[in-house]
Amino acid sequence: MTTTQARTEPDHAPEPDHAPGTEPQAGTPAAAGHGGGHGPHGYSAQKDAHLKRLRRIEGQIRGLQRMVDEDVYCIDVLTQVSASTKALQSFALSLLEEHLRHCVAAAAEQGGVELDAKVAEASAAIGRLLRS
Repeated sequence: MTTTQARTEPDHAPEPDHAPGTEPQAGTPAAAGHGGGHGPHGYSAQKDAHLKRLRRIEGQIRGLQRMVDEDVYCIDVLTQVSASTKALQSFALSLLEEHLRHCVAAAAEQGGVELDAKVAEASAAIGRLLRS
């Protein structure tokens, strides 16, 4: 880093790895501090593609804002909401598959508590996706 490049710190605390009002269960990676750590995650190899996909979804959401601002017909807005939702769900499923192939598979090699924790973590994530 050169002297002209400044490093900035976030103005807020990092988001927790669990739902608001809940604490991670003992023995889970989130409880042990592994849920949001740095390092090669399952999606790392596809990071650029994922960011591109998320930017496209962000554009869809901005389009929704414009539609509401321009008083577009309700059903047309709802159609775009459905498309945006499906795009996010598709992204989530892709990320979940990569998590299973990388993180859960690595834990399977170790076995024991680590594997149990990763399976429980993946199951909870699947449950959250199904409820959304």
